[in-house]
Order: sequence, then C-alpha cells, then structure tokens
Amino acid sequence: MGALGEFLRARRQATTPDQVGLPHVGDRRTPGLRRSEVAELAGVSVDYYMRLEQGRERRPSEQVLGALARVFQLDPEAVRHLHDLARPRPPRLTPADRQVNPALIALMQGWDHPALVMNRRLDVLFENRLAALLCNERDLGPNLLRHAFYHPEWYQDWHTAANMWVAHLRATAGAYGGDPFVRDLIDELSQCGDFRRMWSSHDVRTNGQGILQLRHPDVGEVKLAYETLPVNSAPGQVLLVCESMPDSHAADSVAKLRELLT
Repeated sequence: MGALGEFLRARRQATTPDQVGLPHVGDRRTPGLRRSEVAELAGVSVDYYMRLEQGRERRPSEQVLGALARVFQLDPEAVRHLHDLARPRPPRLTPADRQVNPALIALMQGWDHPALVMNRRLDVLFENRLAALLCNERDLGPNLLRHAFYHPEWYQDWHTAANMWVAHLRATAGAYGGDPFVRDLIDELSQCGDFRRMWSSHDVRTNGQGILQLRHPDVGEVKLAYETLPVNSAPGQVLLVCESMPDSHAADSVAKLRELLT
C-alpha cells in the first residue's frame, strides 16, 4: 500500500460523516468515510482515489493534496506530513547526523536548565549535566522512544508520553520515506502491541512544546515544561529544553536537580 496510502486510509477511517456534513444513511460496516465519499468531496474519481490508497498512484498533484487535506480537516502539521509522504526526501544518513556542533555543546553546558539534542529518530546525541541527572539515573539509554516502551515506569502518564513520541517519529519518518535508519527502530518497536496500535493511528506531531511528567529516584515527581527547536546547522537534529512547573504535586524539580550537582 505504501506510506501515503496508509495515511489516507487512516485519516479516512478517522473522519466521520458528521465532520464533513454528510447525512447518516444506515449503519456502516467500517468506521469513517467511504472511498466514494472522499472522492466526491475531493473532486476526483473513485478509481483515482482508490489508486492513491492502494499505492498505485504515487504523485498526486498539489491541488489533489490540498483537496484531501480539506476533506480530512488536517491541521498544518498533518498537511506537511501529507506532502512529505507524497514528496519523500531521499534517505540520508551520514556520520554528521550523530555529531552535535561543539559550539552548541559549549552553550548547553552553561545552561541551568535540562537540555538535550536528539535526531529525527529520537536518539539522544548530547545532554547537559542537568539532563543527564534527570535521565541517566533511570537508565534512559540513547533513544527516547525505545526507553518509553521498555521503561514505562519512568513516566507518570505513560500513555500520553508514548503517544507523543510515536506521533513525533511518525512525522519525521514521513519526511524521509524509506530511511533504513528510522525503519530499523520501527521494526524493532513493532514487536510491541501498544506501539503497533499507536503507530497505526497515523497521528503526527513534532512536539514543539508540551509537558513531561516523570518519576525520579531522588527528586520524586517531576513536572517539566519543554520546548523543542530545530538545529539549523544540522537538519534533522532538535534541541529540547526543559523548565520545571511547580505546583501542589511537583515541587521545583529543576532546583532539586541543581542541588544534586553541588
């Protein structure tokens, strides 16, 4: 079927007739819209849309992609993902993909907030001392997504965190097509039923910002706001910076981590 076809089928099944203004006409044996309904709403033939889902039509026009995005009511990130699937970039993996700019490393080492750099596969390439204290004491390992599924106890809300990282990988995997670097991780984690279920939803999100709720053996409950920024000097690398969110259930976690450094 191909990645584009899988995404279209998942979005079709997740879109209800009510969402697109279609009346209910009897019970539906399968969830979501029918292929004929999508084709009519997008202004293409049923045969053409079926070829898209089946992977027999791989180069839809910009007009067709725009029409499908409107039918499925995709948000801007999902629209980018749709275009990435239709126009995948050639797989590219070089030693530089695992190297962090020394100037960025020096900058991060002077910060008093946890920060790390990861690649598009969510491998941790570098972490400053506070991030190492936050993560390594729980045997984080080099990959955030792998750790989420092998060590769910690290998260206070594992389901939300795992879905977040899976959606991030889905977004980055779409941009690079059949990159074996990403595919190896997907194949490994597909042995897990929870991962297969989350992966099959085709949700996409590159986690620009959000909340992480973790457990730490010395600090206890940790609640962190995080922001991710692309590293422009190294396409595919992302800088993640955290700050604590004190409330009645989580004290100033970053301040407690700083105390461990003294």
